Amino acid sequence: MTLDKIPVGEICGVTGMDLPRQVGRRLEALGLTLGTRVLVLGKKSGALILKVRGTRFPVGQGITQKIEVA
Repeated sequence: MTLDKIPVGEICGVTGMDLPRQVGRRLEALGLTLGTRVLVLGKKSGALILKVRGTRFPVGQGITQKIEVA
């Protein structure tokens, strides 16, 4: 399942990412790595508001569609 399909308020773990190298590195710098637990805080204008390791940030729909979670 991809991250964009997770309902608001749910927690999931990242199992894979099929992103361009530069985008993947930026997300890793923000703490979003394989195995990381992610809380979906909300959806706004197509973007998801995520809480990762105590930090909140928005991620666009084009990126969340390429992040596999369980």
